[in-house]
Amino acid sequence: MIFVTGDCHSEFSKLSSRYFPEQKGMTKDDLVIVCGDFGAVWNAGGVSPSEQYWLSWLDRKPFTTVFVDGNHENFDRLNNEFEVVDFHGGKAHKISRSVYHLMRGEIYDFEGKKFFTFGGAASHDIPDGILDPEDFDTQEKFKETVSKWRRQRKMFRINRVSWWAEELPGDEEIQNAERNLEKANYKVDYVISHCAPCSVVNKMFYTRMKPDKLTAYFDELAQRLSFKKWFFGHYHGNEELFGKYILLYEQVIRIE
Repeated sequence: MIFVTGDCHSEFSKLSSRYFPEQKGMTKDDLVIVCGDFGAVWNAGGVSPSEQYWLSWLDRKPFTTVFVDGNHENFDRLNNEFEVVDFHGGKAHKISRSVYHLMRGEIYDFEGKKFFTFGGAASHDIPDGILDPEDFDTQEKFKETVSKWRRQRKMFRINRVSWWAEELPGDEEIQNAERNLEKANYKVDYVISHCAPCSVVNKMFYTRMKPDKLTAYFDELAQRLSFKKWFFGHYHGNEELFGKYILLYEQVIRIE
């Protein structure tokens, strides 16, 4: 069995047996896929007690948990702290005994179906910008600015503490995707991402959002790629668009 859901943001109660009773018939050979903003690799100072609790909690579940990265992940830790392993035909970071990060541009074989994964997204909740400690003459001035901005209730992040430029892909990650897709003749069963093609986002919000590097790539890729369904999170809703793009947040649905 394969189930898929949206953002978790380091809180996983929707995967408890109370809200997800289907797990009673699952084993570690079965999967739950999270479409980004997993959040249990986040704390800049290393694994927090909360993160350790939830990872251990997931390890005790009858299923295996896999996720693509969102924009709310600690990419310093995610990309450097964990072993890269062969996993169902692709490369993955092994986070714990039964939790894996599905890397960008990889294709996995889950129950005989091909899953193309590409995480990441541009943060859309930081209109006041990014503070970088290296831009300040002293640590005291940096701390004063952080305190001031918080009092002013500004929406901002701190570079390499709560925001990473790696939320958007580098050229090499897109090149990796193209190499793997070429081997698959640009035909997969499912796509798992965090954000969506720009054209899909515009349809959801009835607007014209400016494309970023990733949403623009997804727009172009969607024209060349054969797939049944494209699952994504990021936008905190549950909706189907164009008959094949599935936005998930609270819902946990089965992939048949």
